[in-house]
Amino acid sequence: MNPAEPVHTALEHELAIEQAHVDLVYKHLKKAAKSARKVASTGRKIYRSDRQTWLREEDGTALFERDAFAFQAARRLAELDAEHEGLVFGRLDHTDGEIRYIGRIGVRDDDYEPLVIDWRARAAEPFYRATASDPMDVVRRRVLRCRNDIVVGIEDDLLEANTDNELVIIGEGALMAALKRARGPRMRDIVATIQAEQDEAIRADYTGVTTISGGPGTGKTVVALHRAAYLLYTNRRRFERGGILVVGPSSLFMNYIERVLPSLGEDSVTLRPIGGVAVDSLGLTATRIDSAAAAVVKGSLRMVPVLKRLVNLPMLGIDQPGVRVTVKGEVLSLSPSQLARIRGEVLSRHRLNKGRDAAEDAVLGALIAQVPEELGLDPDVSRELITDSAAYQMFLRAWWPDLDAADVLNRLADPRVVAQVADGVLDAAEQAELASSFGHDGWSVADAALLDELVEILGPIQEDADEEPLLFLPDGTEMTEVVTTADRLARTHEADPDAEPHDTFAHVLVDEAQDLSPMQWRMLRRRGPQASWTLVGDLAQSSWPDLDESARAMAEIAGSGTHRTYRLSTNYRSPAEVFDLAAEVVRRSYPQADLPNAVRSTGVQPLLLTVDEPDLAARLDAQLAELAGQVEGTIGVIAPPSRLDALVAADLPSVRAASGRISFILPLDAKGLEYDGVVVVSPDEVVAESPGGVRVLYVALTRPTQRLVTIDVGGPGAWRDGIA
Repeated sequence: MNPAEPVHTALEHELAIEQAHVDLVYKHLKKAAKSARKVASTGRKIYRSDRQTWLREEDGTALFERDAFAFQAARRLAELDAEHEGLVFGRLDHTDGEIRYIGRIGVRDDDYEPLVIDWRARAAEPFYRATASDPMDVVRRRVLRCRNDIVVGIEDDLLEANTDNELVIIGEGALMAALKRARGPRMRDIVATIQAEQDEAIRADYTGVTTISGGPGTGKTVVALHRAAYLLYTNRRRFERGGILVVGPSSLFMNYIERVLPSLGEDSVTLRPIGGVAVDSLGLTATRIDSAAAAVVKGSLRMVPVLKRLVNLPMLGIDQPGVRVTVKGEVLSLSPSQLARIRGEVLSRHRLNKGRDAAEDAVLGALIAQVPEELGLDPDVSRELITDSAAYQMFLRAWWPDLDAADVLNRLADPRVVAQVADGVLDAAEQAELASSFGHDGWSVADAALLDELVEILGPIQEDADEEPLLFLPDGTEMTEVVTTADRLARTHEADPDAEPHDTFAHVLVDEAQDLSPMQWRMLRRRGPQASWTLVGDLAQSSWPDLDESARAMAEIAGSGTHRTYRLSTNYRSPAEVFDLAAEVVRRSYPQADLPNAVRSTGVQPLLLTVDEPDLAARLDAQLAELAGQVEGTIGVIAPPSRLDALVAADLPSVRAASGRISFILPLDAKGLEYDGVVVVSPDEVVAESPGGVRVLYVALTRPTQRLVTIDVGGPGAWRDGIA
């Protein structure tokens, strides 16, 4: 570069060069999309038949070929038609003069030469791995900032200075430029700014268990999502067929990340919040959060024997009567203890909903054995007389009904039931906490794991094979539907009575893994019994109170298989001023916390405020108005559960004026999120009302990318003790 040449002229020249290449890429992208549409249309015409009654074998083969042809064309078309924010984002200039452009998907020219290399391809690795100490034959790494198909900015890194190439170097470095950008309501991908240690974790082998650990702001979540995209790219047949499940801490979090994978060229990943993991078996996603004490009880492995006792407890109630029937004037009966023994024997061999026939056979056998021989009744006759008895039919329906998991779990709202099934397992205070946690609107996140456990214990409700489907006509008349042999065979094929009620996946990726309770781990393992796993977390941010139990649960996933760990050591999110405060707070209660190195500084110290209770709303309003003028992006108000609803209901003028930039969230819902500015209300109450205590406050304090404000109510909080 000529030193006398104006900088803006050099920038304009380089932008023009890159724009020309981007224009060429989009030109060929349109041609490829047009070609894919033509292929898809051709595929639909490969085979058409007017036969309505039968198919020749060769016709079936043609149909299969047509469908496979159309599927591949449709998938490529969807990939090409997807909206890509900055399709081309990188360029590598090599020592031998070769130039490679890196993008979200691969695009080739008419001679099949690459115009853009997919970021997941091996040829793109130097874009993320090359450093000044190991340039990997790269002279210059360039990041292109594009708005749709327009190049609006360039950031360069000179990696190999000892060359004869006189390359123009522009910008302050892509990573630092990206870190300064304002945050929006959705997470952005980091595909253009992935760092070397992050790239190593992304490209790790899929087998076994891969653990990605690191403190706040190290990019664990977004690295994990890029890993999911990379696994699909490199092992597409395995993971498209078997599926990848991505699990996050909350529905709010899943909404935040939902656009990352499609922006990377992937949309075949299942995203579920932890409260929605069991949507396959339950048909619902739980969002309500229990009190800290109730969540701890429900998450403990001690709930397994409690739930088994609950299933074994007949629906007749605690004071279970026996059964009495009369045959030819003779009274036949079974006592509650005899029925309990039969019930236990059947449940030792069958799930409850699959054990009704075996239970009825055992009860009938015990009753028939009591029929006096002098009556001279054949056993089949005795059986018919007993089963025709109204008393017997009423007893059997009440004693062994088909049970739904929700109906069973709702029984724990009765303290008497809790006392019976939790005796010797939970203490009196825990029993009271458990009983009082039910009876609310909707299931809690902790309830979802208990319901899934019950589905596993109960098994599916058995359909009555003798029940004929009814057809309801418009005039209200009922008539039996005509069912053909083909219909019956098709239904038999579709409804496998032995099929598990839950989905299974080839790979399970768990974010904020340190927060999962042991019961939630059991729920997850059912979705990946043969899966490979990626576990992302940081024990210092755990909301589960027993850290050893969390560590054991994560270790059990790995078992004796391959286990690799990657530690992310750099905090890119938090300014050093903010992170120094947060680190001091967490270190007091968790000295072994893995504290990353914060690489940015804003020069603005956190603002620690104290207000009286009556002044809280007014002071918060004033502070939010001030923050809205100091930062360009989003602002998060993190408040304890006891205060959040009242603060939202206050309808503060600053919130109305900020045009959707301000969000009110619970501390646990803040997991994985980030905001330009954060206000933490009553940190002491955040600690008191969270199962993870100070570790949850640590999460709240590390959400801002620019400014942090804390507001103590009624005097300086205890959380400040010892802070310099």
